[in-house]
Parts: sequence; C-alpha cells; structure tokens
Amino acid sequence: MDNFPGVSPASTSLPENHQFAQPVVPELVGNDFDSRMMLRCVELARIALGHTSPNPLVGAVVVQNGEIVGEGFHPRAGEPHAEVFALRAAGERAHLSTIYVSLEPCNHYGRTPPCSEGLINAGVSKVVVGMVDPNPLVAGSGIARLRAAGIEVVVGVEEAACRRLNEGFIHRILYQRPLGILKYAMTLDGKIATTAGHSSWVTNQDARTEVYQLRGACDAVIVGGNTVRKDNPYLTSHQVAAHNPLRVVMSRSLNLPEQACLWDTQEAPTLVVTEVGSSQAFQKMLRLKGVEVVEFSSLTPEIVMGYLYERGFCSVLWECGGILAASAIAQGAVQKIMAFIAPKIIGGDHAPTPVGDLGLTSMTEALPLERVSWRIVGNDCLVEGYLPSKLK
Repeated sequence: MDNFPGVSPASTSLPENHQFAQPVVPELVGNDFDSRMMLRCVELARIALGHTSPNPLVGAVVVQNGEIVGEGFHPRAGEPHAEVFALRAAGERAHLSTIYVSLEPCNHYGRTPPCSEGLINAGVSKVVVGMVDPNPLVAGSGIARLRAAGIEVVVGVEEAACRRLNEGFIHRILYQRPLGILKYAMTLDGKIATTAGHSSWVTNQDARTEVYQLRGACDAVIVGGNTVRKDNPYLTSHQVAAHNPLRVVMSRSLNLPEQACLWDTQEAPTLVVTEVGSSQAFQKMLRLKGVEVVEFSSLTPEIVMGYLYERGFCSVLWECGGILAASAIAQGAVQKIMAFIAPKIIGGDHAPTPVGDLGLTSMTEALPLERVSWRIVGNDCLVEGYLPSKLK
C-alpha cells in the first residue's frame, strides 16, 4: 500500500479432475478405522479448496460392513452438501450404514435442505462427526436432531484435522472477518530482498510450489503498491485448472504502473482498492482492462478485511511488503504467520525486512506466536504459527 503512516499497537469452476476418487476399502475394521475414514473425509473435502466460501469444506464417506459404499464432498456454495453426494453414491446401501462427515450435518433450511433430515430419511444407523459446526444456525442442533431420531452419533474423531481444514470458515463465523494469513520469504538474516530491491528468488522451487498451492486454497491475496511496482507479480496458483484467488492491490494514490501482470484479468480477477479522489483517469484505464476498482473514504487493512468479509470470503493471504504487513498485524487483519526461511545470508543495513515498525521498543513487547510448527521444504524451513488471540 502506498505511503503508509507510522503504525502503533472467486472463480467458481471446479478443477476438471474433481470427480470422486476411488474408494479406500480397508482390509479389516480396526481401532483406527474411524480415524482413517475421517481423514478420507478431509481428503475429499480438499478437492474443493478455494471454491466453497462462505461455506466450509466438507467431505463425507458412507460405510457398510467395513466397506466404503459412497463418497462425496461439497463442491461450492449453493450446491448440495457432502452428505447428499455420499448418500446418492451409496444408493440403497445407505440404509443401516455408518456415515462419516468432517463437519456436523446442518439442521436448517438455507440454499439447500437440512442434511440431518436427509440422513434420517436415508435410514443410516450411525453418524461419525469430525467437529461441531460453529455456525449459530447449527452449533449442535444437527447432532441433537439425529440423536432424537434414534441415530447413534459420535463426535470429535480427528477433530484437530477437521478444524485445520476449515480454520478460515471457523474464524469467519467467530469474528465476522476472513482469516488473515501473512506469508513471506526471508533469508537467514531476516531480509526479503537486497538493498537494491532484488528479491527473485529468496526460496527454492519446492517452497514456491507450496506458496502456489496456498494461493489456490485462499479466496484472495493482497499486496500493496510497492509490490506491484517492484516485483510485477502474477499472484496466481500457477496450476492448470486450479483455483486462482482474487488479486487485491491496496493503493491510496494509484501511483501504479500502467502495464502490470495484475491488469491481465483473463487468468485471474483483480481488484484495486483505493481512496475516494484518487486518479480517475487511472481508474478508468483499469476498468477498461477488466480490473475492478473500489473506493473507500479511508483505506486500511481493517476496512479491506471487512469488505472482503461482506463478499463472503473465508481466508485472505497477505503477500505484501513490510510496511503494509505491520499495519495489517497492528489492526488485527492477520492471525496466522507462514514464514519461509532460506539458508542464505544477504546482509545490508537497509535491506527490507518482512515486517515494518510496530512501535515496539523492548523484547518483552514482542508478539509470541502460538501453536508453532516447523517443517523443512526442500532446503528451506517453513515456520507456521498464530498471533496472540488478543490481536484478533
């Protein structure tokens, strides 16, 4: 974003290969059978990554006598839920079966009928649920309805995996904002570019491939004007037939290049958010290229996230520079950090760093990440964690 002041504390088409994968048929029903089936639900749900917002990702598996007889996933908002597809695939074998579903079946009429009634009508004998739906319209009522109908219900199988799958949806429901994810790549000495501004490439190809996949799972990706001017990014998933997020550029002044990869909207849509009164001529040029332009009386990360919430988004990826990143953190627009660390040293007193000034002057004020995990990606290290909940 342009000239930030000092800071103080969706394509809807599915991929061509979205057909149901071949069923997993276990040899024996063991103690870990429920876990295996629930993880299969998660795997199915992930087929629709990037397509379901504002709805959650959900997968379902119907099992009879230890054999999978039906599978399904929720493809996009407005279409049938995972349970419906799984029951259709199972046909008559759904009667007296066990159905596994990664999220509690709904119990209300929305754009589709309640899944709880569908399960009751199908005659299933048992429902295994990964997690309770945090949506107040459901929130345990689906489970209660099934139990009232005499169906056995087990809740909490592989709950952690199910919650990770839908962390954006959960955050949206609880906080009325999309989950903000700040992603950056830096050298071992904390630089995201050289003193001359050169940043291609900090990380290796494996790390970049992981970022492409992350973009495909998000509803939008945000950058500021400096990133457009210096890097001229594409911000796509770089995967054939995969989902591309809405590319969002924050710029108060519209001091942006007339030619940029982001202005080509044939492969992915672009939104430029700016302040009222910014260059009308540049706005006209962008609109002629198919770029959407929205004006705000005041342009801040918090306001932009509120706007993206109203558009139905669950997860937003911040791939911006340090100044905008600091503003996004300070305003509670970021909850999750994904930092790729390359085993390189570039040096430079004035080389840019991932996060600008937060106004913190002592180490005791540092923001400690919670639920931290470390993973090697090629030769690089990926650190994932969550900012303290008080920032939300």
